[in-house]
Formats: sequence, structure tokens, C-alpha cells
Amino acid sequence: MADNIRVVVAGYGNMGYSHSAAYKQLDGFELVGIVGRNQQKLSVAAKKLNIPPDRQFCNFESAIKILKPDAVSICTYPDTHAEFVLKALVRGMHVFVEKPIAQTVSEARQIVRLAKKKKKKVVVGYILRHHPVWIKFIEIARTLGKPLVMRMNLNQQSSADKWFCHKQLMNSMSPIVDCGVHYVDVMCQMTQSKPVSVHAIGARLTDEIKPKMYNYGQLQVVFKDSSVGWYEAAWGPMVSETAFFVKDVVGPKGCVSIVERTSDSKAGSDDIESHTKTNRLRIHSAAIGNDGNFVSKDTFIDTTDEPDHQQLCNLEQAFFLRSIRDNLDLSSHLEDAVNSLRIVLAADKSVRSGKVVNL
Repeated sequence: MADNIRVVVAGYGNMGYSHSAAYKQLDGFELVGIVGRNQQKLSVAAKKLNIPPDRQFCNFESAIKILKPDAVSICTYPDTHAEFVLKALVRGMHVFVEKPIAQTVSEARQIVRLAKKKKKKVVVGYILRHHPVWIKFIEIARTLGKPLVMRMNLNQQSSADKWFCHKQLMNSMSPIVDCGVHYVDVMCQMTQSKPVSVHAIGARLTDEIKPKMYNYGQLQVVFKDSSVGWYEAAWGPMVSETAFFVKDVVGPKGCVSIVERTSDSKAGSDDIESHTKTNRLRIHSAAIGNDGNFVSKDTFIDTTDEPDHQQLCNLEQAFFLRSIRDNLDLSSHLEDAVNSLRIVLAADKSVRSGKVVNL
């Protein structure tokens, strides 16, 4: 059996701890060190993960220089993603990085070039690509004909620590950029067509964020095959809990929807588990008989046995391990990551300019 992949994790919010737990649970990985700016969070995580003091760092570069891991997992705020990925690649390490891969398309492409040059794997944290129900959702959407109309959102009513986290994220990017990469990536998989233009709107609903930043946004993307999609995202204590989770795709042959979680759930829109839960899929056929009525009733696929957030992180890291061990070709994975970033950054440009951005 091959030696374990020695990995260092940087960043200790929700994702950093979840990925660290995955490395501890999966055969094939060895968690050798952790990095975080917040000493209190780092200490709490270290205790849970049984990481000794000499393997806890506040500086990423020091950690990888001293520990010399085989791989790093970058779960920090987006403004450090490109910097840390490039530093790890220069030192010959494989990289798992949370989305988005970078803050600019040029940085993202620099990462792709260096990964190829160094012959190292870079996996971007598109967690929905590992979710069996979302995979099924995309498969069904592809059977609905063209064009597709794709409607998606993820609004989060946040307070206390989660609002603090959102404000920190908005030092780097808006909600439609940070979260939007997930959902435009899903749209691109559904249409399998080239995006041609983006239009977006945004609103600044608080003075608690930096000037010229907005905490509500909605983008509209048009594809070459005439498919269209919109995505909406908002963060903050003022955000409505109504219709925070819309995942719906319409085509000439019918539609498929992720039915909202049950109404008696106590999870709020800022609960990380609620961001991937699907409850069930509803499939509708547009076929009409000679009597003018629908030929068939809507069908439902129960998905309550879906993986939870930690299990999804385990699936992501199992893929990362396989990409290293089996030398998987990640060219299309990285190109898709660059493409989805390109779309949401064009949306941000549209918000600020008030104009349609051609891609």
C-alpha cells in the first residue's frame, strides 16, 4: 500500500474543520499540521483533531516550509487562495483549494499553468459535484430539451458569528461571486453550452461593509444554445428567509425541481447543512394527451438518505486522494473552475457598470 499523503490544512472556519475531519477519517491521508490566523479557533480545532502545539501555525509559508507536506488544503478567505496555491505548487505540493480558485481570471490561469508545469494536482472545492442528488438533478435537466431556463438562489439571513464571517468574505468579493461559482458551474454542466453574456444587479443593504461593496446580487447568464439562467444571493441580518432555496430547471419537455426541505425543519438559511440538502426531486413532464390534459402525474424521487455536509467533504477528499494516487487528468476540472469564475466576475462587473458584459 502506498504511503499516506501528508497534508496541512490552512483556515479554520466551517470548511477547514470539515476537511480536516475528512483527512483524519480517510485511509490514505495523514493530517500533519494546521494553520490559522485566529488563535482561539485554531486551539479549539487542534484539541478536537489531536494536533500538538509544534504542528500549529499562524503563518502558511512557515508551516509548509517546516512540515514539508505532500499536499495542502486551503480553506482560508478567498483573498489568499491564489497566493497560497501558488506557494504550494512552487514547492511541489498537491493542492485542494476551496472555491473560488482565485480572485481574478488571470490568477486562476496562472495556477492552471503552474500545476501543469509542476505536474501536481489542484482540486477546487465544488462540493455539489460530489453530491449524488445534485448529480442526478443535472442528469435529469439534460433530458428536458433546449433551451433550458435555470432558476437558482441561496440567500442567507445571518447574525452573530456568521454575519461576521460574511462581512469578512465581503472584504474580498460579493455574495454572487463567492457563492455564484457553485451554481453557474451547475448551469454550465446542465447546458453543456458556452456562456455568451451576463447581466447583473446588486444592492448595498448595510453600512457595515466596505464602500462600493453590495450584499445582495442577482445575475442573469445567456448561453449560446439560447438557454438562460439566473442566480440570486444575499447575506446579512436583514435578508428574508422566504424562498431562500430555489433550485428549478425548465425545458421544452418539462421541468425538474429540488423540493425545499420540510417546513418543520429548524435549520435557518445560514445553516451550512441547509445549503446542500435536497429532501426530494420533483419531475414534471410537459406531455399533453388528446384530451388536453397531462399524460402523466409528477413523479418524486426521495433523497432523504443523501449525504450530510461532513460526508460530502469526505467524498471531496476521497476524490482528491484518487486524483493523486491514480494520476487523474484534471484539465477539464480546472478549466470549468476558471470558466465559472469568469462568469461571476463578469456579473460583478455588470453590477458596477450597469451594463451587459459579453463573454
